[in-house]
Amino acid sequence: MGDWVLSLMMLTAVALLGGAAVSWRARKDRKRALLMVVLAAVIVANVVIWTLPGPDGAQSPLQQAGQDQ
Repeated sequence: MGDWVLSLMMLTAVALLGGAAVSWRARKDRKRALLMVVLAAVIVANVVIWTLPGPDGAQSPLQQAGQDQ
């Protein structure tokens, strides 16, 4: 189940970056464009946190969550 959630998060981040680019170029609302970029960065950071292994080289949090089920 976690794989499709991470995929959806990455698609959302790409869509946010695209929307930010359109908003920035149209010079409509630059503050909104900046907030969209920040939100995309937060989403990507969360995906990285969930997929990278721990500091001791153990499994990633996503793999650990899959084992608990």
